[in-house]
Order: sequence, then C-alpha cells, then structure tokens
Amino acid sequence: MKYMLLIYNDPALEPQYGTPAFAEMMAGFFALNEKMKADGTLRGGEGLQGVETATSVRLRAGKVETMDGPFAETKEHLGGYYIVEVDNLDAALGYAAMVPAAGFGTIEVRPLMDYDPMAQQG
Repeated sequence: MKYMLLIYNDPALEPQYGTPAFAEMMAGFFALNEKMKADGTLRGGEGLQGVETATSVRLRAGKVETMDGPFAETKEHLGGYYIVEVDNLDAALGYAAMVPAAGFGTIEVRPLMDYDPMAQQG
C-alpha cells in the first residue's frame, strides 16, 4: 500500500539555515532517503519552496480565482512529502517517525487512493 508522509513544520521552530542544527537536520533527511531507497520503500518525495511562493486556484461560479499564498493560514506549513510503499500503516508510521522534522513539526500519514480497478480485485 502507498502512503504519503506530509511534512508540516512551524518555520519559527525549525533550525535556521546555515547553522550546525540545520546541517544535522539535513543529514537526517539524506540518511532517511538512503534508508528508504535501500529498503525499497521510497516511491517519491520532494521539499517544497516556502508558502510565500504559493498560488492558490479555485473555481467559483464558473470563474477562476487565484490568490497569492496558501489556501489556509496556519502556524505549520507543508514543507515537503514522501511517498512510500509499505505493507501496512504501522510500517508507514515507522518511517514517519524517522523524518527529522517530526522533532519540531508534524508528519501526517495518509494512504493514497488506488483508482486502478484491476489492482483492487486482487
């Protein structure tokens, strides 16, 4: 089963770029990437640029509306994600606990929908 690990963090709590703590955090991300690759579970993932670069789009009454910034304002921002393929939720939660941002943010674990009818039969 595939799961998305959504990485949320409060920028005020994350280590500052250029500090030893930031370098340690990034080393943790690189190590996790290598572990998931070695385990054969990593299917994708990326970091996201800051919320100040976001544009939100919605359709209302047949008109496209665009807004600068994210859809919702929160303390924690979506900073990146992983997609893993594992046997069960417990395995996905285990990887989520290894994400360095879990120490100062939140890792949301959600199963991905499978729209392939052949995969659902078997």
